[in-house]
Amino acid sequence: MTDYLILVSVGYLLGSVPFGVVAGWLVRRVDVRDFGSGSTGMTNVLRTIGRPAAIVVLLLDMAKAVSAVVLARVVSDEHGVEVAAALAALVGHNWPVFIGFRGGKGAAPGWGGLLILSPPAGLVATVVGGLALVLSRYVSLGSVVAATAGSATLIVIAVTGHAPLVYIWFGAIGTALILARHRDNIKRLLSGQERKLGQSVKGTSPKVGERKGVGWPRSV
Repeated sequence: MTDYLILVSVGYLLGSVPFGVVAGWLVRRVDVRDFGSGSTGMTNVLRTIGRPAAIVVLLLDMAKAVSAVVLARVVSDEHGVEVAAALAALVGHNWPVFIGFRGGKGAAPGWGGLLILSPPAGLVATVVGGLALVLSRYVSLGSVVAATAGSATLIVIAVTGHAPLVYIWFGAIGTALILARHRDNIKRLLSGQERKLGQSVKGTSPKVGERKGVGWPRSV
């Protein structure tokens, strides 16, 4: 029980590190939550401050869940602790304590968690989600498809005995959290109003130097 308490707390704090907000402040002195979707994740960073920063933020957000699982494996030999730590990182990313509980949508730490818990499931998520993104140019669709396909694969792998059975909880709960955070995107996809990758929208890309002189991005 002590391992769970420690690793869940550490996982949540790791997940709460707002790399998207930090990147926005360092690159353009803006709070990315004031633009576009208001998310701190890779897609909003891409639309707000550009591709290089978005790639760095994606990798760092994925590393949140990866680091949580690695730490769990070092501290404990229980697979349930790994799952709890990974889910805690995802929750922290979505509702980060450091910036007023307004974070991302969970796709990046969910992807990282899949890759470290089950590389085959992570690979399925990467391929299927990547194809959905390339064919549709909807990042949200790619994220939702990747999360669903990867988690379904993880569950099958666990149920058939090729991974610890407790891993099914990361697939089930992680996907539920990601889909819940993408509910507005899903509604826009169904109504044909979702923005495609590369589509510019007024007010989503602040000019370089905009809002200079403003203090550290506000919290809410």
